[in-house]
Amino acid sequence: MGKLKSYQEQLQDIVAKGINTAEEQQKKLSSKPFEYAEKLESEVREYSVKSLRERYDGYSESLFSQLRDLNTRFGSFAGDLVARLEKEAAESADAVAEAADDVAEEVEEAAEAAKEAINGAEEKKAPAKKPAARKTTAAKKASTTA
Repeated sequence: MGKLKSYQEQLQDIVAKGINTAEEQQKKLSSKPFEYAEKLESEVREYSVKSLRERYDGYSESLFSQLRDLNTRFGSFAGDLVARLEKEAAESADAVAEAADDVAEEVEEAAEAAKEAINGAEEKKAPAKKPAARKTTAAKKASTTA
């Protein structure tokens, strides 16, 4: 999940750079008309272009400040999302580990049961030992009298 956090930070940096670049370009573009207006102001003196420019710059700064705040909120939201995903992944990994342990126990029990079944089958197959044949007393008498 460290990669997700890294991606979130990279994305936030890209957005911040984009905002800064847009602000610089906007200031460059907007400065030209004000420069011309300031030149005219010195001649006309009816309107205060400088105050108009200050107001415009104030609004622009406010706009880009709000965009930066939005980017910070987005970064916070993405960070929370990454943390939640990491937590869920860890919980899922724990559940998988538990299931694997349960399966391992079942396999061990099945293996022991199979061993017992095999041992029982081998015992049934083994031929029973017959006791040695005994001579009967009549056979003994016949062999001793003869």
